Amino acid sequence: MRHYDLSCLHRNAVGFDRIFKLLDGLATDAAQGGYPPYDIEKADENAYRITLAVAGFGKEDITIEAQNGTLVVKGQRKDEDRKSTFLHRGIATRAFERRFQLAEYVEVTGADLANGLLSIDLVREIPEAKKPRRIEIGTAPKALEAKAA
Repeated sequence: MRHYDLSCLHRNAVGFDRIFKLLDGLATDAAQGGYPPYDIEKADENAYRITLAVAGFGKEDITIEAQNGTLVVKGQRKDEDRKSTFLHRGIATRAFERRFQLAEYVEVTGADLANGLLSIDLVREIPEAKKPRRIEIGTAPKALEAKAA
């Protein structure tokens, strides 16, 4: 894979830090090699679910953190003192870290691990002050009416 050096753009662009972080994140995501595989589904207008295939990992092996618009899912298996000798080991149990960039007002509401699938539920809750509101024509504020009289 090619690696692009964007440092020359940092000198000439002001206020585009978020875009550069997203581009760097794409390169990091490609370097992870797609492990573990995941799905993102939209349940309804403001509800989402991320499902990761984490076969071989238990609840105690996985940490989920949401901070500053980034969801980080890490998996680290505890070393087991197995005396088994594997003839074939096809279930990947290597450590992983997956990052997801969250949009504004998206919050993690819960997580569940069942049948080797980790499901993380997300909801976008826009504050009332940020929601669009309809302004009726012909209704002047009372303060302006008092000044005009």
